[in-house]
Amino acid sequence: MGAQAVASQVVWFDIPCTDLDRAIAFYSAVLGCKIDKQEFEGFSLGILPHEGATVGGCLAVMPDNPPSDHGILVYLNCDGRLDEAIAAVEVNGGTVLQTKHAIGPHGWRALIKDSEGNRVALHSN
Repeated sequence: MGAQAVASQVVWFDIPCTDLDRAIAFYSAVLGCKIDKQEFEGFSLGILPHEGATVGGCLAVMPDNPPSDHGILVYLNCDGRLDEAIAAVEVNGGTVLQTKHAIGPHGWRALIKDSEGNRVALHSN
């Protein structure tokens, strides 16, 4: 089987949470966007904004996958508003683990723990 070119190796991600409404409020404030709550029979999701087939993700309560500050590190796009995003972390129930710092030619990031206990990176070019 030959390799096929793809736009992105990442297609979707789930950010675990224990309180979906609290997580939606946290990420709405930190990312500066509206996060849609979608309810289905037996479960609900907070869908992070994305268009078409671009990489997307959601906030989800998953009893077998609790929030964690270990494991894969997801970088969330805060391009042009990283300082504002960092300022929204603690007032919305999160913790700044590492303040804004350069990551070489790849821009800037801050590491945070969200309102649910997950470690994520906020990124800006």
